[in-house]
Amino acid sequence: MRLVIARCSVDYIGRLTAHLPMASRLLLVKADGSVSVHADDRAYKPLNWMTPPCSLREELTDGAGTWTVTNRVGEQLVITIESVEHDSSHELGVDPGLQKDGVEAELQRLLALHVETFGTGWSLVRREYPTAIGPVDLLCRDADGTTVAVEVKRRGEIDGVEQLTRYLELLNRDPLLAPVRGVFAAQEIRPQARVLAGDRGIDCLTVDYAALKGTDDPSQRLF
Repeated sequence: MRLVIARCSVDYIGRLTAHLPMASRLLLVKADGSVSVHADDRAYKPLNWMTPPCSLREELTDGAGTWTVTNRVGEQLVITIESVEHDSSHELGVDPGLQKDGVEAELQRLLALHVETFGTGWSLVRREYPTAIGPVDLLCRDADGTTVAVEVKRRGEIDGVEQLTRYLELLNRDPLLAPVRGVFAAQEIRPQARVLAGDRGIDCLTVDYAALKGTDDPSQRLF
């Protein structure tokens, strides 16, 4: 991973345009080729970014100049650098991945056993479907035979939607799977996560863990 702290402005040129005025920011270049721009807040989301596959062209003289990041469809992130305060690279090695807590892992297992929870006619392709950026919790097919990637969380927040979005971008490049749609499943889904999921075309499902385990019958509840 490369960490660069620079005074810079940023312009995104693609399906829409966006501009960040000159300010001090953190630029992250990861081993997968992604480039993201961060301010000193917003722990879960960069100000702007470009996901792989993309190319980075640096044109700097005495620490000033431009970075031009271009993705496969020609969209660009143009970072105009006024000065560089820090530039370092670090080898992080292979990450073991997120270790799910007991409830989340059990929720995933139960949904794999009872895939009809998502709808009549659904079938499980594989649990922990491997990808280059980590395993998809559940890969399924719906009643129409469409491939569906399911991300399972105990508490559904924005970072989970972002994670599923990255999986969908990757899976939809595989002609044997595409088109692939997404379902975000959790015991509780935050309103902001629902809004983002809707914007990304991802369905949300709130899961009743007790009913799924068979320890609770919703039909017997008074309220």
